[in-house]
Amino acid sequence: MTTTHLPTPNTRRTALRSAVAIAIGLAWLAALPGAQAQTRKDTAILAMILEPTGLDPTMASAAAIGEVVHYNILEGLTKINMDGSIVPLLAESWSIDPDGKSYTFKLRKDVKFSDGETFDASDVKFSFERAKAEGSTNKAKKAVFDNISRIDTPDPLTVIVVLTQPDGNFLFRMGENTAVILDPKSAATTSTRPIGTGPFKLDSWAKGSSMTLVKNEGFRNPAAVKMKKVTVRFISEPAAQVAALLAGDIDGMPRFGSVQSLKQFQSDARFAVVAGGTEGKTIVSINNKKKPFDDVRVRRALAMAIDRKAVIDGSSEGYGKPIGSHMVPSDAGYVDLTATNPFNPEKAKALLKEAGVTTPLNVTLTLPPPEYARKGGEIVAAQLAKVGVIAKIENVEWAQWLSGPFKGNFDLTIISHVEPLDFDRYADPKYYWGYDSKAYNELLAKYNGSADAKTRTKLLGDIQRQLATDAVNVYLYQLPQFAVSNKKLKGLWSSSPIFANDFAALAWQ
Repeated sequence: MTTTHLPTPNTRRTALRSAVAIAIGLAWLAALPGAQAQTRKDTAILAMILEPTGLDPTMASAAAIGEVVHYNILEGLTKINMDGSIVPLLAESWSIDPDGKSYTFKLRKDVKFSDGETFDASDVKFSFERAKAEGSTNKAKKAVFDNISRIDTPDPLTVIVVLTQPDGNFLFRMGENTAVILDPKSAATTSTRPIGTGPFKLDSWAKGSSMTLVKNEGFRNPAAVKMKKVTVRFISEPAAQVAALLAGDIDGMPRFGSVQSLKQFQSDARFAVVAGGTEGKTIVSINNKKKPFDDVRVRRALAMAIDRKAVIDGSSEGYGKPIGSHMVPSDAGYVDLTATNPFNPEKAKALLKEAGVTTPLNVTLTLPPPEYARKGGEIVAAQLAKVGVIAKIENVEWAQWLSGPFKGNFDLTIISHVEPLDFDRYADPKYYWGYDSKAYNELLAKYNGSADAKTRTKLLGDIQRQLATDAVNVYLYQLPQFAVSNKKLKGLWSSSPIFANDFAALAWQ
């Protein structure tokens, strides 16, 4: 599981106050002619919160890698658009056998890697076999690549991937950064010098500061790429992000980190602020194997004790869309199930009594560092107390969270799961929340085994309803995303079905 706290309110308020003077001092510069990037026609400077430690997304799992290289330098067979739709990329078309196990991909012609090497079916075969090889550290190895039983390449532009078990999300997985295609000659050095088929290539990397990508003149459709150069600056401190935007030092930030500063930019005519969503399912995770949480009535009581709106207002400045199951509104097939376990403290008390729970019930609420968890946890604990559940807050660092709650040692915890379409985790009884349901497993098997779009959509709704009915966890809200930019810069991603950025879509108006 990958977790994140991006974007969140500023977690270092002291640093914010100390940087206010800087922001104010730089604000007047932004109003001077030329201070903003209005004269730029084919270059852009963006900011991102985290700097990747390497640039090979097939061997390391950090989301920061994909934010830079995915779709820009490295490409896969499919592409996941900002709205979550799946479209052809290196594969121009595909067909699926009725059993859902065999995928035949027809590849694009005349595609080259940026070093001049020709792309063909052998590169796909190499990349996938590398991903599933013993010792591979590919994040999707177990879930995706170990399920590939055979890869056939009948001709240079055809790849047939045969799965052991049907995977209803396979085409989506082919659009994630773990499935980008590398050339055997350059794969080993991808972490420091990525060579791909995308519209850009790496020009320079000033460690600790910035990274510059330049247009790949050998790209198959160079006319579609308006930017000759895109520089990415790494700015982790929200106050510094504010100052850089106001001064015109950066043109935009697709995942802006200072929620408290949004109104400032919304009221400034020089900027565009677009609110979107991530794949982050912010939830109160419940240890389903531990008494009394093994009783569905208790889990439903916890859900009905918590007012989602109050949590969103208090921990996320009012931003974030309520959810009622383990999917977010921007997901295709999402069903709004917030009414399944609605806020109802009196019903919560009745359910606890019906389940034979003696109140006050003392539990531990373990909270990792992100502010959505720490601030949200205080609100959740206060609301639980009103129905007789006394939650003792335990603040931990990430390492402690991973060795504690994520290993199954917890009562309740708050976390945002940002992996797309990760509802398959509920079929694993060893996963940290310990859910074990034959009915759910059967639904997931039917979903994975179906290639019919209508059937899959129906089953996806059934999957969400099963999780909501079983109240596996308390589903709170979708983690929001905010893109802030110079209003003349178009094409910035404002939602993240995956953590990526499409620099080829950028253009100055």
